[in-house]
This record gives sequence, structure tokens and C-alpha cells, in this order.
Amino acid sequence: MSIEIKRPNLEVAAISIKGTSALICHKWSEKAKKEMLDKQMGKNVGARAKKDPKKDYEDSLYRTSDGGYGFPAVAFKAAMVRAAKMIDGLAMTDVRQMVHVLAEDSDLVRIAGEPQSREDMVRLAKGVADIRYRGEFREWTADLKIQYNADVISADQVANLLYLAGFSVGVGEWRIEKGGQFGTFTLVES
Repeated sequence: MSIEIKRPNLEVAAISIKGTSALICHKWSEKAKKEMLDKQMGKNVGARAKKDPKKDYEDSLYRTSDGGYGFPAVAFKAAMVRAAKMIDGLAMTDVRQMVHVLAEDSDLVRIAGEPQSREDMVRLAKGVADIRYRGEFREWTADLKIQYNADVISADQVANLLYLAGFSVGVGEWRIEKGGQFGTFTLVES
């Protein structure tokens, strides 16, 4: 018995997007990751270091290898997958397999724009108030390369799914999907 497995018809759609609200970054700093790991390993973490707003802001940004700015490619894919929930007959698990947002630099998509520092009051798990300093791009664009299986989804459907993701899900901190008002985007018509 011979089974024929057909190669998927993989294509890449180049789609430019433009932010319609600020993109708020919150990359985990190496210091924060080390503190969490030390605590989980039962090490004495001692007193917390003094807050350094400028360093917290800098550490919140995703940097490309050439010193530019980026954002995780997987965030845009996750937004597309989540947006699929709004489409009758399209399962989120299927979209996970149909599309992949290709990273440009390590796992990042390049973000064009100039970040600014923002200060936010947040509530921690135990109800304690804290101040967070993060980077935000008030005006931003990105050029996405989305690989998709053209045997099961068309380039137009990919673009429409991305459009829906930008409108109803967003990316970054305080995005629409999480009850915020940030991280929304639209397609740039060519």
C-alpha cells in the first residue's frame, strides 16, 4: 500500500500594518527573570533594588540585533488565531496550523517608530499598588511576512484575518482583547 502525501502549497504574503493606537511593550528584563528564578529555587533574594524608571523603560523594549526596535512575531500570529474565534466555521486551532508570521531578527518583527516612556499605576496580585515604566510607540508601523498554506486559505483571507486581529484583538500590553484600548492596528493599503 502506497500513501501519497502532497506537499503543502506554501506562499508568503507581505502585509504592512499601521498602529491605530499606541503599542505598549513589556519585555521581561534579565533582572526580573533572575529574581523570579531565584525565588522559585528558594534562594534568599534579599531586599528589592531601588526602582530605576529609565532602566525599567529601556528594559521593556524589544531590541533588534542592529539596535532598532522589534516586537515578537508570535504576538501577531496569536492575534490572528484569537480573531478566528469570531469567524463561523474557522477554528482557532486550524489557524495555528495555516499561518506563521515570519520573524526578521531572532523572534522579532521590526517596529518602525520612536518609543516614549510611560508611567502606569498597576495592582499586583495581592492588591498592592505599584508603578510601572514601559516603552510605548504612539505612532508605529510594521511590515509583516505571513507564510500560509494556500491549499486551505487564500491571501485575501489571510489579510482579512489580520485586519480583524488588528481591530478586535491587538498586540502588546493593555490590548483590546484584554479590556484595554491599545495595540490596535490596520492594514496599509498599497
